[in-house]
Amino acid sequence: MASPRPLSEQEIHGRRGRPITDRDATDISRVEELSYELKVQEVMTADVRVASPDMPVSEVLEILRTNRISGVPVLENEQLQGVISIEDVVRAMRDGELSAPVSEYMTRKLVTVLNYDPIVKALQAFTESRLGRLVVVDENGRLAGMITKGDITRGVLLALQRDYKEEELRRYRASHLFEDIVSDRTTLVLRYNIKAQDFIRGGYASSHIKRALLRLGADPQIARRCGIAVYEAEMNLIIHTNHGGVLKTEVEPHRITMSTVDDGPGIPNIEQVLQAGYSTASEQVREMGFGAGMGLVNIKRCVDKMEIESAVGKGTRLTMRIHIPSQNSSAQKD
Repeated sequence: MASPRPLSEQEIHGRRGRPITDRDATDISRVEELSYELKVQEVMTADVRVASPDMPVSEVLEILRTNRISGVPVLENEQLQGVISIEDVVRAMRDGELSAPVSEYMTRKLVTVLNYDPIVKALQAFTESRLGRLVVVDENGRLAGMITKGDITRGVLLALQRDYKEEELRRYRASHLFEDIVSDRTTLVLRYNIKAQDFIRGGYASSHIKRALLRLGADPQIARRCGIAVYEAEMNLIIHTNHGGVLKTEVEPHRITMSTVDDGPGIPNIEQVLQAGYSTASEQVREMGFGAGMGLVNIKRCVDKMEIESAVGKGTRLTMRIHIPSQNSSAQKD
């Protein structure tokens, strides 16, 4: 099996900084999907070696040599102070200062990712910072691990291997689900309760919806289009609602209908929120890397029909539909 290539800067920012085009929606690979599905904590190295600010650089050199690693975080009283890398050690060697304390050569300006971030966020950080390793922190800002591009590649490869072994059996079982059901109209309904501000589980529902569609025999590109649309809708519930809402997908032989319903705060100007880059997300949410104002634009690109009904203070209903050509229908039959 060939090693999956890292996403390019254009691909990464294509998901973040511009609408997904029709071609994007038909060219999404499983590796790209995994970059959204896999969390940093699933691929990172949790058992990391650390240094202290007063430790001699020579001791760090020995840690790097014996563990065959290129850098370690620096902790003092369990608080992150910085990172010292092999490049910093080389500078100390050049200066003839291997006996100097780590605090004199470490990098204090940290680039971190959260342990519950999707790995696409780590890929973005690698691209923007040009670093070879990133410190991973938990929601309290404490050290959780370290992540490298190699960790991501290994994690994706393992996930692909698991996919291959598990999906064959699951798809066979699911594709035969409707064979013995006789009715004028058969609909499979998938329903998920989404909590507001629940970023740790962000993407959970959309991931399971996409997998369910694949197991039912849906065309992979249709499943991916649905996956993107429901992911954006799910994140809108998490980011913009007061109490969250309900995400529902109805699968029929000729179409897939996805919808979200919430009880507030509502949208004052629907035309405005459909403009690329417009967002009402808080500054805190923006600092976390969400709320770029592309969600509804991306949804519209991926579905055949999108409808928004909203009233200020009462809530919003978002309905999305994708039509299934007869040759791409799921295991259900007319």
